[in-house]
Amino acid sequence: MIRKLSLVLVGAVGLLLMAAGVVVILLRTSVNGFSAKAAPTAVEAFVAGSARALAMPEAARNKTNPIPNSPEALAEAKEHWADHCAGCHANDGSANGTMGKQMYPPAPDMRQAKTQNLTDGELFYIIENGIRLTGMPGWGNGTEKSTEASWKLVHFIRHLPRLTEGEISEMEKMNPKTPADLEEEKQEAEFLNGGTPDAAAKSHHH
Repeated sequence: MIRKLSLVLVGAVGLLLMAAGVVVILLRTSVNGFSAKAAPTAVEAFVAGSARALAMPEAARNKTNPIPNSPEALAEAKEHWADHCAGCHANDGSANGTMGKQMYPPAPDMRQAKTQNLTDGELFYIIENGIRLTGMPGWGNGTEKSTEASWKLVHFIRHLPRLTEGEISEMEKMNPKTPADLEEEKQEAEFLNGGTPDAAAKSHHH
């Protein structure tokens, strides 16, 4: 049994090394080289998927979500997503966020089967530990609060395909604001109160 398992592992590692070699050759001969703006090749996608599957501990894959899927838990996760995750994944999980499409590989559309077919344990593990060689960091810090937040995010990820326009509008108010965004909102508020955007801008600079 041990011998068979060893052969399987050696074969899997050999396959990944061969695929990695092909990727390097393709990148060296590509006009885009190592640019993050290029679309990942099919071989790269295969290598990334295989590496993630092999790196995922079986115990982690089989974990069940200990947090009840309550409206309260979903509301907390929605706010957390809007504040911390939407910059890459967008409020609706489409990955049309500020950063998502600029990554290599691009952030996935979380509403699609490739993500939704992962187990709760796999989603939790990825949130907590990240994925190497991608833009996905590991957010877990080992505390009970962090663990609970990650499990609640798993519930929200499951909810993404059913997200309503009203929920998205609500989340937009929770998204982080840049100084430019805040200035624009200030000008709009002053304009609605009887001022003018130009006057607001001059007032702000003086």
